[in-house]
Formats: sequence, C-alpha cells, structure tokens
Amino acid sequence: MSDPMETYGEMWEALGMNLRAHCALLEAIPQMYQGAYLGQEGRPEGMKYFDFVVSEIHGLRIQELMEHKAKGGKVVGTFCLYVPEEIIRALGALDIGLCAGAEWGYNEVEKVLPRNTCALIKSFVGFKMDRVCPYVESADLVIGETTCDGKKKAYEIFGEMAPLYVMELPQMKRPNDMAAWRGEIDRLVVTLEELTGNKVTAENLSAAIAEVNGKRRALQRLNAARAADVVPISGKDALLAVQVAFYDDVPRFTQMVNAIADELEQRVADGVGVAPASAPRILVSGSPMAIPNWKVHDIIEKSGGIVVAEEMCTGSRYYDKLTPEDGETLDDLLDGVAEKYLDINCACFTPNTARFDDVIRMAKENKVDGIVHYALQFCAPYQIEAYGLEKAAKEAGIPVLKIDTDYSMEDIGQLSTRVEAFLEMVKEPAAV
Repeated sequence: MSDPMETYGEMWEALGMNLRAHCALLEAIPQMYQGAYLGQEGRPEGMKYFDFVVSEIHGLRIQELMEHKAKGGKVVGTFCLYVPEEIIRALGALDIGLCAGAEWGYNEVEKVLPRNTCALIKSFVGFKMDRVCPYVESADLVIGETTCDGKKKAYEIFGEMAPLYVMELPQMKRPNDMAAWRGEIDRLVVTLEELTGNKVTAENLSAAIAEVNGKRRALQRLNAARAADVVPISGKDALLAVQVAFYDDVPRFTQMVNAIADELEQRVADGVGVAPASAPRILVSGSPMAIPNWKVHDIIEKSGGIVVAEEMCTGSRYYDKLTPEDGETLDDLLDGVAEKYLDINCACFTPNTARFDDVIRMAKENKVDGIVHYALQFCAPYQIEAYGLEKAAKEAGIPVLKIDTDYSMEDIGQLSTRVEAFLEMVKEPAAV
C-alpha cells in the first residue's frame, strides 16, 4: 500500500494543512475502522466500496474536489441537514459534509470554548483550529445553521477562521415560520449565485432535485432490507453508508448503494443474515454520528444486538423524505425545497412530537425489541427531549436505554455493561 504522504502530501501542503497533526489523524482512523468494521463476519460484498472510500477518506475525494476547483467550480462545506444540497448542486458547486466526529485539538479548542460544550461543536472547531480536515480547508464557503445556541455562538468564532454564511432556522413550524424559512432559502440562493457566478433556474434545480432524490431512494432501499426477519447488513455498515453520503460523489454513490441494495434484497430472499435470529433488534435515535463515530453501534453489535434502524440525522432524517419534483416554475421548486427541509424533525424544534411519532413508527416497522437513545454530552436539545421520547416509547410498550456520551473511549467499559444488561432485559418480555 502506497504512503499517503507520497501520493497526496503536495496537495495537503497546498491546502495549508498541519501535516504532522494530519498524519497522526490518518494513523488513528484506520485503527478505529479496523476494530469496528473489518472483523465483521458475513459482510455484504458491496461494502468493499465503503472500505475503499474510508481508506481514501482524505485522499482521492479531496483530489476530485481540487480538480473541480481547478476547472472553476466551487466547494461548499456544511454541518447540517438543513442546508439544501439541491440548491448547491444546481449551481454547479459540490456540497461536502465537514469533519466533526472525533476529539481533536481540544487543548486549543478549550481556550475559546467552554469545556462543557458538546463534542460535535468542539470537534468541528478543533479540526479547523488544528488544520487537519482537508474538506474544510478546500471549501470556498462554509454554511452553518442556527440549530442550537452552542452552534450559533461557535460560528462566530469559526467565522474568523473560514468564509462562513449562517442560515437562520426557525424553532417552530407555524405558517409564519415557514414564510421566514422560505425567505432564508431565497437569501441562500442569492449568496450561492454570487459565489458561483451562476444562476438557479427551474431546469438546473429540477435536475439537482432528481439527482439528490436518487441518492435518497438508494438509501431507502438499503435500509428497507433491514426490516427483514433475517437482517442482511449490520447497523454499523448501514450507518457508514449514510455517513459517506455526505461527501461522496452523488452519481457514483447512488450507483454503488443501489448495487448493495440489490445484494441485500437477494440476501433477504435467500435468508442470509449477519446476526442470529435471536439477536435483539435495536433502533438508535438521537444526536448525529459523523465519521469516525461508530462507538454506540459497535458496542451494541459486539454485545450481541443488531441495529436495524437509525432515527437521526445520519439516518432516516436524511433519506426518508424526498424533495418534491413536480414543480413547474422555479418558485414552485423552491417552495418544495423549503417544505421538505423544514419537515425534518430535529430536536431543535418545539414542540417536536412528530419526532416521537417517527421513532415509534420506525420501531414497529422494523420489529424492534428496544430503543437506544443516544445524546452527546452537553447536547441539551437531545438530552432533554429524551424524556418525551421515553414516555412515548413506554406508552407503545417499547423499552428504552438512554446513553449520554462523547467521542472518547473512556466510558466503553461502562457503556458495554449497560448495553449488555439492556439486551438481556429486552430478551425477556416479562421484564419489560
């Protein structure tokens, strides 16, 4: 295997990256991936594509972005589902999810952010401060969103280090909130048109909507197969597919995921699974999990459970609803974009009972034995909303385990003990 520094060192240096720190990060990720993924038995053949993608996580894809920029294209970095990728792609730019899934540069971060800031925020600020994420270094613009107070204030600091635009997301879903959000969509269009030098038209937006919906439909197929009695893919592998969806080339990703979905559907027909039929079926809900955050899934599946669904931004919230494709005019299409994105049930909204409805519906569709509610420490929206979700699940007769954690490995033993006890409990109906 070639040395990444020999292959991509000049590119990383041209991006102004901290090469010493970046090399340390690149040494850590394969070790984490090896421990979580490559020891799995009976993996679908199609997952080899994602093994390759992770092996080139800061290499080949960054090279593709730089080639795009060399031809006059723009790269737009994002942190959240609420930034409409269809508009970015309609203007000929590439949208990229940015690094925020591991502890990095915390010594420097905690000089500007409180220690009790959520891990996701500390992570994306740390990656930028230490210059170890080639995605953010290659971005011509980073788009933030006001999904929580921590992000809002952290963006003020982040904006001193990178070109930043922030979208104002309403915190309720009343008609006047939709009107305000529609205005934000219009302002985003103006900002991106200025960045790219191109114009959004009904034709290019319609094409981008169809392309992104194709990606979502592929993920819907992959995840629908997990509802089978014999589960054909691990939760870790299904999670990885959604994580990669945020930065991979869209047509290539769609093709590869559809190929995996073909394989999974055949596995279901043949009764080929990755876990015993007796393995407790678990739905994971809560905070997003960016690469390389596979911690909770890894613990559940190494403890004898099988994750069959995710109600989170790196899960069903990303792919379960499509953007309307039937608009005849540009305004019609933008109305559809606004409606689709405001319909995402993030914990930043109040009230947010629709999220509880989604969790219970998914739990029933996937024949779930239990729900693991995952919240990042100091992520107040998800930590507080766990109360309502647990209440709704109890009414539906579904047991819940609440986990508050961060990106570190320090609590692995404690979490494993709790998860093992939970899985034992859900095996015994009388204990529920």
